[in-house]
Amino acid sequence: MGKSILVTGGAGYIGSHACKALAKAGYEPVAYDNLVYGHQAAVRWGPFVQGDIGDRSLLAETIRRHGIAAIMHFAAFAYVGESVEKPEKYFHNNVVNSLGMLETMRDTGVAAIVFSSTCATYGLPETMPIREDTPQRPVNPYGETKLMVERALHWYGVAHGLRHVALRYFNAAGADPDGEIGEEHNPETHLIPLILDAAMGRRAQIDVFGTDYPTADGTAIRDYIHVQDLADAHVRALRYLDDSGASCALNLGTGEGHSVRDTIAAARRVTGKPIPSRDSARRPGDPPVLVADAARARATLGWVPTLASLDQIIGTAWTWHRKRFPETGRPGVAG
Repeated sequence: MGKSILVTGGAGYIGSHACKALAKAGYEPVAYDNLVYGHQAAVRWGPFVQGDIGDRSLLAETIRRHGIAAIMHFAAFAYVGESVEKPEKYFHNNVVNSLGMLETMRDTGVAAIVFSSTCATYGLPETMPIREDTPQRPVNPYGETKLMVERALHWYGVAHGLRHVALRYFNAAGADPDGEIGEEHNPETHLIPLILDAAMGRRAQIDVFGTDYPTADGTAIRDYIHVQDLADAHVRALRYLDDSGASCALNLGTGEGHSVRDTIAAARRVTGKPIPSRDSARRPGDPPVLVADAARARATLGWVPTLASLDQIIGTAWTWHRKRFPETGRPGVAG
């Protein structure tokens, strides 16, 4: 496999961290992003092409010009609530445009792809921890679109020899330990940056959605995986395909679940801020518990999370947050 890798969504949160990991591993990442949600300032480790994956002509030109050997595909809309309200937006971008990209790969002779999938394909699983053979029954269009692309990858492999690794990750969190890039969404919906916003006085409090779940403290439990560990898994998946590894799907998580209240407590400990919270009603469709069994990723890729503790994850996010956003100095919350 050659050294130039196309990273769709390469200016986004996880994509930019993957670009840094690729460069460190000796590859040339070519970030391809329409900048709808990405940030050009996060593109620091290789060429940048501003474009949409739906633009097949530009995509093919980029692949040929840079001699692309494989693709890491992050480009997707990923707001669960919005996907319920605007399913057409998600099916068009996440599915139709991804299928067009697969056609372009076939036309240009690119035969390997690492796909950014999600635990949302499992829906509301009945058993924990979640294994790769857990039934995939998405409960929102976002998860459905990711599952549809997984199925397309399988059948493109059967018909055209396309090889893939679909990485189903759980809750991506944290920031580059060097402080160069981090998490910045608009709108922000992820728990840890929202908590840190409250710590800095950028919001009045953190809302706890649901306090009556069948968990120890009544709040939902999630498996947080550091974004650098996710990036490392993508590089390992690329090498696995380069070594003629068979197509597969792998969970990425730590195997440790943390409740919302646990996560707020950890953030108070790390930041030294009081972080006010407010109990609110459950959000429809939120599973009580999502925790990964990532044994297959360990066995297949030799991948082990290195920033696995919640305090480490929040600590890197806090460093980035303070660098990126000003504190308000509001008494009792920040300052």
